[in-house]
Amino acid sequence: MASISVRTSIRFLPDAPSEPTSTLVLTSPGRHFVDVRFLLPPDGQPLGRCVSIHGLDWAFAGTSASKPLRDGRSHAVWRHWVDSRHVDAKSVVDEGDMVHLSDAVTLETGRMVNPATGLEGDYEEVWRELEPLTVTSSGSDSARCVVLRLDDEAALAKGMLVLLGQFCQGVLRVGGELAVERWELVDGVWAKSVAVCSRPVLSNHMIPRISGLSLGDTVEDGNLVWEVVESSGKAEDDTKA
Repeated sequence: MASISVRTSIRFLPDAPSEPTSTLVLTSPGRHFVDVRFLLPPDGQPLGRCVSIHGLDWAFAGTSASKPLRDGRSHAVWRHWVDSRHVDAKSVVDEGDMVHLSDAVTLETGRMVNPATGLEGDYEEVWRELEPLTVTSSGSDSARCVVLRLDDEAALAKGMLVLLGQFCQGVLRVGGELAVERWELVDGVWAKSVAVCSRPVLSNHMIPRISGLSLGDTVEDGNLVWEVVESSGKAEDDTKA
């Protein structure tokens, strides 16, 4: 099942919960995901459309899996394909236990390194689920989802992009360069909401066309070739930008 998850708080016990980032996770029906976390400005101002690499907390993408536990929780595992913090992304595996607090709110618990101390500690994250924008023109109740993946060993390039409903996020590494973007569908028009400014994940004019792609299609962008590894929902001919 596809999901759009917004993190509303994080804390390392025994600290109080807070939310220093704008964190959004898009997960496809086939369990491909893109998790992007931009640092919020310290003065309370909204995020700008273009931030430096120092304004990025973490961005990573890959595949996830979960299994139910006897006490009503589930154990989730996230395996990384591309990661802003780690060049060898495949060596990174996240794990956590999930419990639903309500239909739209989930508590995640586990252990990971606290960036404030550099030490591993117990953490809690609260996630709120958003409803993906569904395809209404066909009467379908399933949201459009397209997953693009890039693997070019010669160019030292890896990337993943997920379009789900009203959001699209991508992470790309090319050698020592990093690209991270978040797009949002507003009044039927795709607009870049926030991105690391160094380079685009995909050329801007290509983003609105992603929703029309099917499994096995390829997208050429300069010397890089992306492949559609998952596609679900009704393909729409949407070229607005």
